[in-house]
Amino acid sequence: MALDLNPLFGPRRDDTVGTMARGLQGSEILRIAAEIRELVAQGRQVCNLTVGDFSPREFPIPTALGEGIAQALQAGETNYPPSDGMPALRQSVLRFYERTLGLKYPLESVLITAGARPIIYGVYRSVLDAGDTVVYPVPSWNNNHYAHMMEVRHVEVKTDAERGFMPTVEQLAPHLPGARLLCLCSPLNPTGTMISPEALRDIGQRVVEENRQREARGARPLLVLFDHIYWTLTFGQARHVTPVELVPELAPYTVFVDGISKAFAATGVRVGWALGPPSIIARMKDVLGHVGAWAPKAEQVAVARFLDDAPATSAFLESMRRRVNERLTALHQGFSAMRAAGLPVHSIAPQGAIYLSVRFELVGKQGLRTNHDIRKLLLDKAGFALVPFQAFGLMEDSGWFRLSVGAVSVEEIQAALPRVEAVLREAVK
Repeated sequence: MALDLNPLFGPRRDDTVGTMARGLQGSEILRIAAEIRELVAQGRQVCNLTVGDFSPREFPIPTALGEGIAQALQAGETNYPPSDGMPALRQSVLRFYERTLGLKYPLESVLITAGARPIIYGVYRSVLDAGDTVVYPVPSWNNNHYAHMMEVRHVEVKTDAERGFMPTVEQLAPHLPGARLLCLCSPLNPTGTMISPEALRDIGQRVVEENRQREARGARPLLVLFDHIYWTLTFGQARHVTPVELVPELAPYTVFVDGISKAFAATGVRVGWALGPPSIIARMKDVLGHVGAWAPKAEQVAVARFLDDAPATSAFLESMRRRVNERLTALHQGFSAMRAAGLPVHSIAPQGAIYLSVRFELVGKQGLRTNHDIRKLLLDKAGFALVPFQAFGLMEDSGWFRLSVGAVSVEEIQAALPRVEAVLREAVK
């Protein structure tokens, strides 16, 4: 008979964990996603636009990549990889960046990790000391949680819809002299918008000026964390740019966050990479080596082969862009038609990533007071599941939401839009 330990635990005791863990908030996105999964399990019809993930039914990984992983496993590639990544993959990432982004880095600049999250944590852990300052625009993905874990001061720079929720140098500049790390993301999670080359160049030049002044007085430099995990997913006239191509002098201060999760719909395969100054990458390797945050060896072997197949990667990325854009466009056109009909909804045209920013202008109508009220209304009455911008640090109840299209079909979207329209018409009666 098994020893039943359940009675020994009793109510949850917060005094058994440390101060940092007690104060750490769980992901609001994942909480909402769990709610949606429960509703679906109960048989509810839900158009699930919550989690930034891909349904393998809608977006399978590249066939050659899947076959390559299976072959690597069969070949016995199942032991520990090097802590900085398989040499073949690090080299293929360098070739991929030179071929697609025009950036040529040394091998010592590449670190392979289990997806992109360890890179962000690794940068925070490697360059920040308790009490340092990190600056980032909001809405933003998870910077507040990483800042909390590191016990650093964080400065949130509020952006607005008129500029696509992207920061300007004028907004950031007052906060840079006292900062150690500036975090930027484009295409942006949660908004699906992109920073303009002009704005990014201005910011990059300001960082370089700041660091010249610091160097003259022997102070530590201001570093840039540039998350462009969605850079392969851009639409229309939008053009992805990097701070280093615009301001090459930024290279010694910039760490890129990237990987296959979004580009190849491979969120569960867990292969990411950082590119940056070798001095920072070396310390990140040590930090993450103690955590064991390396990508599985078989997956690394397969990704190395796939990245070097330029025709295959190009063909898959083109297909990904087309299929993601179909879904984003279906939503945007649907909301634009509703707005033209006088309904209180507004969306920003898709630019990049797998997200659409939509504002439901319902606060103050039919007793709706908060974004939470709007979210519950759309979920309960229309089976339409989405995430409020509060989950990304923009705390006002302004009606802005993130819609993620990786787990839905065009048909599901088209079926859901009339339900949403009916709810909006009822709300403005």
